[in-house]
Amino acid sequence: MQLAKQLSFGIITTLLTTLLLAQEKDIELSNITITASLLEQEQKETGRNIITIKGESFYSLPVNSIDELLRYIPGIEVQQRGPQGSQSNIILRGGTFQQVLVIIDGVKLNDPITGHFNGYVPIHPSEIERIEVLKGAASAIYGSEAVGGVINIITKTFVGKISATKKLRLNLAAGENKMFNAGAHFQYAKNKSSFSAGVVTNNAKGEQLRGTTGFFHLTTASIAFSHQFKKDWRASIRASADFRDFNAQNFFTTFASDTSNEKVNSIWSQININKKTKNGLLNIDLGYKKLRDQFWFRPAAIPNDNKSNLYTAQVYYNWNINKKYSITPGIQFIEKKIESNDRGNHSIAHLSFYTIFRQQFAENIFLNESLRLDWDERYGAVLVPQINFAWTPSALTIRSSVGKSIRDADFTERFNNYNKVLVTSGTIGNPDLKPEESWNFEIGADYRFNKNLQLSSTFFYRNHKGLIDYAPTPYSEMPRKANLIPTGSYSLAKNVESVKTKGIEVDAIYSKKINLSSTLNFIFGYTWLNSKNNDSIPSFYISSHARHLVNFNTTYTIKSFFISIGGLYKNRNERKAASIGAEITPSYFILNTKLGYLLPKEKGKLFVQADNIFDKKYSDLLGSQMPGRWLSGGIEVTL
Repeated sequence: MQLAKQLSFGIITTLLTTLLLAQEKDIELSNITITASLLEQEQKETGRNIITIKGESFYSLPVNSIDELLRYIPGIEVQQRGPQGSQSNIILRGGTFQQVLVIIDGVKLNDPITGHFNGYVPIHPSEIERIEVLKGAASAIYGSEAVGGVINIITKTFVGKISATKKLRLNLAAGENKMFNAGAHFQYAKNKSSFSAGVVTNNAKGEQLRGTTGFFHLTTASIAFSHQFKKDWRASIRASADFRDFNAQNFFTTFASDTSNEKVNSIWSQININKKTKNGLLNIDLGYKKLRDQFWFRPAAIPNDNKSNLYTAQVYYNWNINKKYSITPGIQFIEKKIESNDRGNHSIAHLSFYTIFRQQFAENIFLNESLRLDWDERYGAVLVPQINFAWTPSALTIRSSVGKSIRDADFTERFNNYNKVLVTSGTIGNPDLKPEESWNFEIGADYRFNKNLQLSSTFFYRNHKGLIDYAPTPYSEMPRKANLIPTGSYSLAKNVESVKTKGIEVDAIYSKKINLSSTLNFIFGYTWLNSKNNDSIPSFYISSHARHLVNFNTTYTIKSFFISIGGLYKNRNERKAASIGAEITPSYFILNTKLGYLLPKEKGKLFVQADNIFDKKYSDLLGSQMPGRWLSGGIEVTL
């Protein structure tokens, strides 16, 4: 009953605020151009359900890290293991956390070790121009992992628009549990060049846990440069380093002896070269990621030490045949490597050829087709097609999409615990895993009531064959017993024969400049999901996604004051671990708030923030206890 009251209070308050303040119609929503499909199009032409959020939302909403920002975007379920960027699983449309592709300016970020690291975005938040979330399958464009959707992070330096700028942003925050967060970002642009550099750090002792504390020390530093050359050539380059040291108690087990901590350090670099031609755009992307993950189950234990390398190269040409037709052929090469005392040493090469077609029929009918040929040295060649349709009469858009998606296993799913001398319990990899394949269908509608308000609704269905997930498996059925014991408790990575997922999404976006001194932004989403498989023992990650998910955020500014609210509600399967007194409750509702005062002449802000304002005890994953109410305050200065 108390949960229902809290949920009603949060949602009704933000909805009433939105309705009562509606007056003007100045912010256009219907003509947002997007690049989530490699093609610059109006969103209504893509035939897809796409949510776009501005990068500046990071500083107006009650969030401390990029993964916390994602949890308030409609349709995204962020399963946090720890706060403020420690570690999160990102889920779209009821898939597993490995089935969401994260890209930065067109380059794949997903780590070959595990999808647990996909939320580690190695750029300063001030560098983000916008985040585009494409819901649903996109493997025909992006390849493996683009099953549940794609999160496309577009940065200011790479966006291709240079306007004279010279800005230094400094921020400092402190709060309970010895929290200390700080950041600095410098941006300079003039004539044909753009430069940015920044560092951001989140730190806290954390709440008291069982024999340890929920500490974290998380730091990211990045630098980027872009220059417009003669004859319409443009080059952009980025380099960054990311360091994360955090408590990981019961992140992966429900053992009382678990006092884990983890360090994940990485470097990231990427280069983009493009040239505008008379009829199109030539684009070249190069990316490199090097990561080291060290995991200690106990302080005195020898850590799992995993080192990975990810190399990416991509070339495509967008040829605009005329105003109604375009074709984009491309080629992509990816190489993944790992050196590990737990998983062994392995490497995999991957090559893809793809073509994207865009067609316009009559005035308001659009067709977007994609065809991709994926070749992998493990599983050979796979053909991946997709077709998207959009009909846009007046303010209404009717859209539909049908396509195939694929995903290959990561190194953890294949080789976890394979290199150890003895494994008495835990998750076990399976080198014989086959790639997942699924067919995806969706149909939906968007309606723009005016220039400020848009409502969207989508029904989707996914038929998955060979989905990769962990399931409890007795010793007698383990395919490899070399380092196992008969009395051990194990979960084996398997190809689940068949998983069928259906769902409904409802999204609302409202943005308005009410007058010269006040603005209002509001985003709301509801997702219903139902997944079924034929196995009598449900696999772990399939059974952990929310059945009902509500997430929303709103920001209201009036003169020199602002208030922002971020909230989410989850209804999911209940689970318990009596050995550590942990449970996954059937549902929970979280509300975060931020109040602030804007300094004169847009020179910054003072703010106070309350995370988990109702002091709700909750976990997204069994054993990983999230913090209760957390108060903080800070200052941001812009020079």
